[in-house]
Amino acid sequence: MPEGPVGNAEITELRRIFATRLDTLDGILTRAEAHLPDINAALGERLTPDMLPLGAQIAFACNQPRGFAHWCAARDDGNLDPDVPTLAVARSHIADTRALLQSVDCDDSRLDAIKLTHLGPGLFTETTARLFVSDFWIPNFYFHITTTYAIFRTLGVPLGKADFMSFLMPHVQRKP
Repeated sequence: MPEGPVGNAEITELRRIFATRLDTLDGILTRAEAHLPDINAALGERLTPDMLPLGAQIAFACNQPRGFAHWCAARDDGNLDPDVPTLAVARSHIADTRALLQSVDCDDSRLDAIKLTHLGPGLFTETTARLFVSDFWIPNFYFHITTTYAIFRTLGVPLGKADFMSFLMPHVQRKP
């Protein structure tokens, strides 16, 4: 357990990161919806045959902050269904995940707790939650958002880096 006062600055920052990137994901969906004639059909698209479809990428992106929020609340509510057949379902997953993140109420000392995570048949990790956040939840979160972005790009949606990094835009300034 770390010395010093117990606070929640790290938990608050993680919640902010997840929430602002969920906003980015939602913005990517908005751009795609404006460009594609049938966005619901696009949710079945894949980058390659052995990758999960776009809808599953959105669900899995949401599962990362959901896992974090469930862990903070000391409960295991499972993952979202990877079958995301409509934009309405995708947006519902994002909105529900945002709301769940807002309910996170634990202090930073919880990040030093050991987290046992089952990864599949016979596979698991046993690490501090801090390491699990930085080495599993955050990288997976970005992976699934990036894959969503890439699938939409291959479908011709005019997305750029500013769309992917929209969370940074309020801080961007122009020299006079």
